[in-house]
Amino acid sequence: MKEINKLVRPVLLIFALISFNIYAGNPQRAGQAGASELLINPWARTSGWADANVAGVKGLEGMFSNVAGLAFTEKTELIFTQTSWLQYGSKMFSANDAVSNISSFGFSQKIGESGVLGLSIMSMDFGEIEITTVDLPDGGIGTYSPRYMNIGFSYARIFSNSIYGGATIKMISEQISNVGANGLAIDAGIQYITGEKDNLKFGISLKNVGPRMSFTGDGLSFRQYVDPTYEMTVEQRSSEFELPALLNIGISYDVNILRHRLTGAGTFTSNSFQKDQYRLGCEYSYKDIFMIRTGYTYEEGIRDPSTRTTALRGPSGGFTVELPMGNGTTFGLDYSYRHTDPFQGSHAIGARINL
Repeated sequence: MKEINKLVRPVLLIFALISFNIYAGNPQRAGQAGASELLINPWARTSGWADANVAGVKGLEGMFSNVAGLAFTEKTELIFTQTSWLQYGSKMFSANDAVSNISSFGFSQKIGESGVLGLSIMSMDFGEIEITTVDLPDGGIGTYSPRYMNIGFSYARIFSNSIYGGATIKMISEQISNVGANGLAIDAGIQYITGEKDNLKFGISLKNVGPRMSFTGDGLSFRQYVDPTYEMTVEQRSSEFELPALLNIGISYDVNILRHRLTGAGTFTSNSFQKDQYRLGCEYSYKDIFMIRTGYTYEEGIRDPSTRTTALRGPSGGFTVELPMGNGTTFGLDYSYRHTDPFQGSHAIGARINL
């Protein structure tokens, strides 16, 4: 074990330094990447403390922040989550009163003594949008519904009592009625646990690495007269765009007193196409039945409306109630809120079953 630890520590350091140099944030490239839905955390528990717990996340929700946490799945885990993303109306979880209504499903299953397989599906619904044309700018000819969907397949493994790792392959789909784009991305992550009571944790995750995407479809074509007597269809080519790759480096520490646990966590996020971010979070737990958490995401200029480049103001919070059902089965309810300006925040509520 000591030989493994001596080997892993420098490997983690080298990996972090190389990744930091490659994916260092560059605000001048902001807005040049696509598939920004890959940056939205669809889960209620981890989003409640600003995705700060990259080092200590456990279970199915690790597929978003650090897939290495998936290795902690004990048997079977199921999650259903509904998110009202950027709420601007009074009716929560309605596509008509929010920029998007996000539906998410996750499933993980332990295989063998140390491996775990995971599946996650995230679907974004933007409601019905009026179809307009040059000749009919006011519409009246029907509606269309944009659809974004991400599907992830993950595998995580316990390598030792201290080392956990995993990888995810994600399929990306962005579609409207006559134009669409499809792509692939890869995530990878490592967690390292140490301390006398395994209460000090380190984590690194690399996300959204993949080839460029572009849009294709009949919506990019039009009919053009080559001469007064000959008409032909001309297809325009869409510019390619890169994925919003990023690197997370995190640390967390647990304080356990009898049946109480207090966890503090921090994560540095180096973004390729926007400002770097610092995430801080704290979670209190009583017997792992009731949990309350809060977090804050900071990036340069976030406090000044003239320099802010995101609708997310930084603060977030949430809670969990997880009840034992017997024979090791638990049922939990998760809720999170993310503060925004403008809009009226983003709300997420989820149901979790551990079998």
